[in-house]
Amino acid sequence: MDGNEIFSQMNSIIKIVDDAVWGIPLIAFVMITGIYLTTRLGLLQIRHLGKALKFMVKNEEDGVGEVTSFGALCTALSATIGTGNIVGVATAVCAGGPGALFWMVVAAFFGMATKYAEGLLAVKYRVIGENGHALGGPFYYIENGMGKKWKWLAKLFAFFGVCVGLFGIGTFTQVNGITSAVQGFFDPDKQSVISLFGGNYSIAVVIAGLVVTVCTALVLIGGLKRIAQVSEIVVPFMAILYVLFCMILLVTNITAIPAAFLSIIKGAFNPAAVTGGAVGTILIAMQKGIARGIFSNESGLGSAPIAAAAAKTNSPARQGLVCMTGTFIDTIIICNLTGLSIVITGAWKVEGLKGVGVTTYAFQNGLPFAPTVSAFILMLCLVFFAFTTILGWNYYSERCLEYLTHGKTKAVLVYRWLYILAVFIGPYMTVEAVWNIADITNGLMAFPNLIALLALSGVVVSETKSFTATLKKEKDIKSKSLLTAK
Repeated sequence: MDGNEIFSQMNSIIKIVDDAVWGIPLIAFVMITGIYLTTRLGLLQIRHLGKALKFMVKNEEDGVGEVTSFGALCTALSATIGTGNIVGVATAVCAGGPGALFWMVVAAFFGMATKYAEGLLAVKYRVIGENGHALGGPFYYIENGMGKKWKWLAKLFAFFGVCVGLFGIGTFTQVNGITSAVQGFFDPDKQSVISLFGGNYSIAVVIAGLVVTVCTALVLIGGLKRIAQVSEIVVPFMAILYVLFCMILLVTNITAIPAAFLSIIKGAFNPAAVTGGAVGTILIAMQKGIARGIFSNESGLGSAPIAAAAAKTNSPARQGLVCMTGTFIDTIIICNLTGLSIVITGAWKVEGLKGVGVTTYAFQNGLPFAPTVSAFILMLCLVFFAFTTILGWNYYSERCLEYLTHGKTKAVLVYRWLYILAVFIGPYMTVEAVWNIADITNGLMAFPNLIALLALSGVVVSETKSFTATLKKEKDIKSKSLLTAK
């Protein structure tokens, strides 16, 4: 057996493990946790969504932490709003039919309760050093909430977090997505190439890779506050830009919206009725939609609470509500708009298209602009989405490493430069096994986190009751003050 055969077999084994990790067991575990928390919290994601959106932009003046609540949310969104919102949704609709969108929203609805619990526990069990440096997330609420005997579980989570950041989702896949999008727009036929690392690459890829590497280094060297500052500007900008153009597409094709909703509902429960048999069963539509929802907004995976722990707040429940809006924005708004655009324009039915090609087709055929302009808009959104994911995952993985090394600054600095190096070589990495390994470790992060969420659900409920009682008391005092003034 030669080297190529061994490598091929290893790839096959890794792919099998990847499919198993992101299969029914993980999806079921995440959904069950979300449903359980939703029940115990009394549909909190409906009752307090208005307050959550208000708290999202209203920072606490005297809160303890490193960055504003909005900054922490933007740091979390920078990692969750990525190429998956454009490419992943297209893949889910093509594989599961329009009905996959329905199940994606269902996953996000229950995921909001999960994300709330994650944010609450992150702040409650965080550790704040003498220098004001905040460290928290699943590793700390596992260790401090469940007890020292569970520290091994916390370390397991942190180890997976470091692997995910450095070996793929934070680096290789994102910068590869950026450079591929740039090449697809500026040099699709690879007419201008240069020889590097034993291969021929488009000059557009090389230039884009260097620019992304330099920009990443400039931001990351500044640490969390620099990441938060950039995220507070870039994340709202890119999200508003993308939502704006999706809304233009929907308004332009407004007469097709009722039929699109009908096909989504029908496809959720009888995919064959909409796809003509191209998609077989309701199970496929459910699996593709729910998996995409989970993978996109990361509810239950344990990444977002690492950012939430740094928020300047004195109330765990308040930050939990802010954290919850991340899932609402990422999936119920952005992913849904992508999916609707694809269904309305029929892009998912065009043979030969896959991934970003599907969404590009939807933009080019749905927007009232020249195809080149529409393709440029999508490329711009992809670049911003992927770049902020690079920043967000660096922060997550550094905090995981900080926990594993007991706060050794040198280890974190070395890791930071390795991360920047990984971004630099990312455009030239085509090894599928590397991406699948990152995918596996990302999924494995969820299991320790979900165990902790279920074990500490009583704490979440107790904190929530205390917070809502405080809000009611403040409201009563305000009402009495107004009556007295009159």
